[in-house]
Amino acid sequence: MPGEATQVLAEFAAKLKYEDIPERVREHCKNVLLDTVACAVAGHQGEETDQVGALASALAQSHEATVIGGDRLSLAGATLLNGYLITAVTMCDIHRSTLTHVTPEVVPPALAIAERDNLPGRDLLVALAAGFEVTTRIGVGSDWPVMRAKGWHGPGVLGPFGGAAAVGRLRGFDAETMAKAFGLAGSQAAGTFAAWGTPTVKFHQCRGALSGLMAALLAEQKFLATKEFLTHKDGGLYNTYANGGKPDVVTADLGKRWEAEQIALRLWPSASSTQGMNTALFDLIEKHKIDPDKVKVLRVGLSKPVFDLHGGLAHYKAKFDALISAHYTAAVILHDQKLTLAEYEPKRYDDPKLRKASVEQVEIKPDPALTGVQATVEIEMMDGSKLAARSDHPRGSYENRLSRAQIEGKFRTYAKGVLSDAHVEDAIGAINRLEDLGSVRKLMDLLRTSRRAERAA
Repeated sequence: MPGEATQVLAEFAAKLKYEDIPERVREHCKNVLLDTVACAVAGHQGEETDQVGALASALAQSHEATVIGGDRLSLAGATLLNGYLITAVTMCDIHRSTLTHVTPEVVPPALAIAERDNLPGRDLLVALAAGFEVTTRIGVGSDWPVMRAKGWHGPGVLGPFGGAAAVGRLRGFDAETMAKAFGLAGSQAAGTFAAWGTPTVKFHQCRGALSGLMAALLAEQKFLATKEFLTHKDGGLYNTYANGGKPDVVTADLGKRWEAEQIALRLWPSASSTQGMNTALFDLIEKHKIDPDKVKVLRVGLSKPVFDLHGGLAHYKAKFDALISAHYTAAVILHDQKLTLAEYEPKRYDDPKLRKASVEQVEIKPDPALTGVQATVEIEMMDGSKLAARSDHPRGSYENRLSRAQIEGKFRTYAKGVLSDAHVEDAIGAINRLEDLGSVRKLMDLLRTSRRAERAA
């Protein structure tokens, strides 16, 4: 599709209609939304959630938007806190080719505006498709390996564009206003891997959601902004954050090939890059009866980039370290033969037996023959016998998708104690039939738990 990338993408997002979206993409968007809600209710278990909640409450005193699994806050507060909840416990989506979590930046501002404006579910579905596609298209056009080599972290850099696209679509922006929203989103693009190993990487995501919201709302006021932010010669995203990027890739087959389909989900908590390891190990456990006490050594092969991020944490410290530690995650899968957030609570990861297993029973090595999230697992038993498995496509990836039933199960698991069983089932039904939902407010009412009411009871 010819034309400057920012403006072509803006026209696509502004004009996108329900009928333009293939059914498989619409269903994927619903799967992603349901998974996002599951992640958000789980996020109330996050170690830093209360800190971000305090910040969100302080942003404004209005109460027009719902916090998933919480009460109402302002548009800004709910957008920020929902963004953090989605990513708080390391189990949200990943666009693997750009190492970018997309839902924390796109879904919260879309839900906030759709709820405030009492819009139907069909409008929300179209807005999410626009936001997901904009984020991932800009990502693949960035020449991501170059951007990553410069230290940029995808969610904070790419996410604001998707959030702005979703809000702009809900507000009925024309192409010119949408392009200005992208210019304002790009002016807030930030976040680097200097934050890796700290919860600040998750702040990149919720701040990206808020940036997208602000960009769209300011563009709606006809605020003057560049309409060529991606390719501008002096400070454009691609010329500054990369080496010119690949703007032609942004628009190639736009509307025909959907990059949003490459958004992968996670069945288990733990780092997105170690999901291949998890898959290979669960494949073995589900196929063979393995007694962990009879395992001599568990050997894991990871690609060099994944090993560099996750292979050096045999001596993990606390919860965040455990979540991103390949050693601990492999050890606890082997010994518990399951992986939920319960495996990342102190009473589990501080078990001396597991700490010892992480160091002495699990070996993690880089394998030059592996790329991306590919992983190999070999279990050597005390009697010398060996079992092996390899994962090229983790569960939840485009090539190895989760079923709707699996995602529903994830939501039910983590909604326990946060939402009533009846509201969980009704929310699942509303998302499964999102295009028939008369008002997004109905969905948000199901996802809200009044903390004020709980305290008064």
